[in-house]
Amino acid sequence: MNFSELFRLSGLLGRFSPDGKCLASCVQYRLVVRDANTLQVLQLYTCLDQIQYIEWSSDSLFILCAMYKRGIVQVWSLEQPDWHCKIDEGSAGLVASCWSPDGRHILNTTEFHLRITVWSLCTKSVSYIKYPKACQQGIAFTKDGRYMAVAERRDCKDFISIFVCSDWQLLRHFDTETQDLFGIEWAPNGCVLAAWDTCLEYKVLLYSLDGRLLSAYQAYQWSLGIKSVAWSPSSQFLAIGSYDEKVRILNHVTWKKITEFEHPAIIANTKTVVYKEVEKSPSVETERLSFPPARALAGFLFSTQSKYDISQVPVPLQYVKPAADRANPKMGVGMLAFSPDNCFLATRNDNVPNAVWIWDVQKLKLCVVLEQLCAIQAFQWDPRQPRLALCTGNSKVYLWSPAGCMAVQVPMEGDFPIVSLSWHPNGDSMALLSKDNFCVCYLDREEV
Repeated sequence: MNFSELFRLSGLLGRFSPDGKCLASCVQYRLVVRDANTLQVLQLYTCLDQIQYIEWSSDSLFILCAMYKRGIVQVWSLEQPDWHCKIDEGSAGLVASCWSPDGRHILNTTEFHLRITVWSLCTKSVSYIKYPKACQQGIAFTKDGRYMAVAERRDCKDFISIFVCSDWQLLRHFDTETQDLFGIEWAPNGCVLAAWDTCLEYKVLLYSLDGRLLSAYQAYQWSLGIKSVAWSPSSQFLAIGSYDEKVRILNHVTWKKITEFEHPAIIANTKTVVYKEVEKSPSVETERLSFPPARALAGFLFSTQSKYDISQVPVPLQYVKPAADRANPKMGVGMLAFSPDNCFLATRNDNVPNAVWIWDVQKLKLCVVLEQLCAIQAFQWDPRQPRLALCTGNSKVYLWSPAGCMAVQVPMEGDFPIVSLSWHPNGDSMALLSKDNFCVCYLDREEV
């Protein structure tokens, strides 16, 4: 592995372009666009205020910068650096902004979710969508970019509207059997829309493109319900993470549960491999160094290194009992992600914050548990192969694949707590992000 130098960053705003050629990052009110391979600065843009959100257009030709405090969105062109666009929502305010799939329309959600405004960069026309619902995941596009679903709330009832993205015409409008709709997400094939209720009511509803209710699933009642939802890339499975520390898998034929994965505090199955992170002190003999090492190298040489040991089962994991008297308890399955080849599912149970569970989807059983020394901050699958990268808030990056796993210390001077990471679209590098800095990790061809 090779690592770039550290670059300044604010707001964890570092994004690779969809075509993989560029890397955009923000420093306060400046947007810096670099070449993804050489990290040479290609463009430097100055916005009107501190940038709070950035997003690339689907064709990688434009970048949207949202400044929610000012109610302003600025759009920059990579092909024509002199061209730029400013959208000011004025007194209506701004709480969210995103691109449409064609990369030529911008959807802005106003304060108090009064409306969504659709701005066209080509014709400068404006369309309005009324009554969008204030929820975690209220807008969803199909993968092919043809349709958009919007969660709505009117007259104290939940609705979903489906629009055609080419002309923003309403295709279907129907009410949902939810108490308080929390999120919607299309299956990758664009045929089924999943909608789920607030955590106070366990309910998942599956709708067809024409608004028909295909199935409703409820695992239990009178307890905290759904915490996370993820579709498999093949659209064959819907994984539902719940507050009861279980993941339930629904199949795409009958929409019934085919299995459920439990997350016990003790791993007892002898067929499960448990990798435990252990720290080892550096074994550098300083008197054998013919010269004093540079500060950056010294920090790298003398920092504690990590490696993985395979633990003998049964293995007790570090279990955290949630505080019963506080809101938003840290319990249940809060993170879910399928591998791109559909073979593995990675999960994190918030009661066991230091562990990542990797399930074999074909055999429907647990195959690997990674037990870290610190709490998992983020994990993400390589977009091209079954390889998982994760970070735990220290200056190390961890990789797992079916061949094994490894921990790599980022050779940086000073503190570099990695709290987020992002793979390059072709999987041969990734951006490692801390609150104030970022670097790019390049994987060797043999590793790729």
